[in-house]
Amino acid sequence: MEKIKIGTRGSLLAMWQAEHIAELLNKAGLATELVTIETKGDKVLDVSIAKIGSKGVFTEELEEQLASGSVHIAVHSAKDLQSTLPRGFEIIAFTERERVNDVLVSHKKGISLEDRKTPIVVGTSSTRRVAVLKHYFPHIKTVEVRGNLQTRFRKMEEGHCDALLLAYAGVHRMGLADKIAQVLDTDLFVPAVGQGSVAVEASSSLDPAIKKAIRDAVNHDRTAARLIAERAFLETLEGGCSIPVFGLATLHEDRLKIKGGIISLNGKTIVQDAVTGKVADARALGKKLAERLLDKGGDAILKEIKMQLKK
Repeated sequence: MEKIKIGTRGSLLAMWQAEHIAELLNKAGLATELVTIETKGDKVLDVSIAKIGSKGVFTEELEEQLASGSVHIAVHSAKDLQSTLPRGFEIIAFTERERVNDVLVSHKKGISLEDRKTPIVVGTSSTRRVAVLKHYFPHIKTVEVRGNLQTRFRKMEEGHCDALLLAYAGVHRMGLADKIAQVLDTDLFVPAVGQGSVAVEASSSLDPAIKKAIRDAVNHDRTAARLIAERAFLETLEGGCSIPVFGLATLHEDRLKIKGGIISLNGKTIVQDAVTGKVADARALGKKLAERLLDKGGDAILKEIKMQLKK
């Protein structure tokens, strides 16, 4: 079989993910080559993701290379993938999921969200995290901090903020777990859809034999079931990186539970629920949860959010 060309963004975290996929493929006897591609999300660092637009911010250029055949697969953080892929593309594998929690990281000791006596400034580029902070921790001030993980840490150490709110997976993969001041409970900080897993995207026209070999080497079935439910949930809500929607599926033997919600940008209104069913019905369960939330007032919240983001 020909050498598998892996398209990736150039940040240290993206490269870690691509190298992880390459390692899994190599273990299965497949030769690999990494191809670095710069995306719009990497180039535009002075504007929030919500203002750039959430569709394809980190994936569009990678997909151009997939379509042309310059690369066989593209590797992404699953949480960065838009809820609906453009026609002609598909996700062919999800890696085993790492710990899903959000974490507070800081170079200062003793920092905590619960400490109301010592106000802190938290840096984040996520509308979900900002909204959840406003809801549960209204005393916390937030500032926009974008860029790769190393850039964010540098901005924090330069005094832009006291702490950063990030995904555990990225912090751990970069060997920065010693900077974690607080691991946040998923009952309060339900993560972004897909958080903790790496997704492999391919053109639908990729040779089926190559596609199968990659899937067999990389895909983790139980993680895939969880993410299928979560992505169906997000797709039904038509959510993206700029919409404060959260969702997390968990497995208990052959039963799948997905909890999720929608929160207004100002954090004042939150609608959440959960549904449980068979693992085989993962996609239907995600859709069912989304429809339930829309009926409970989520529709009005989403309309308001989209209007505010257009301003």
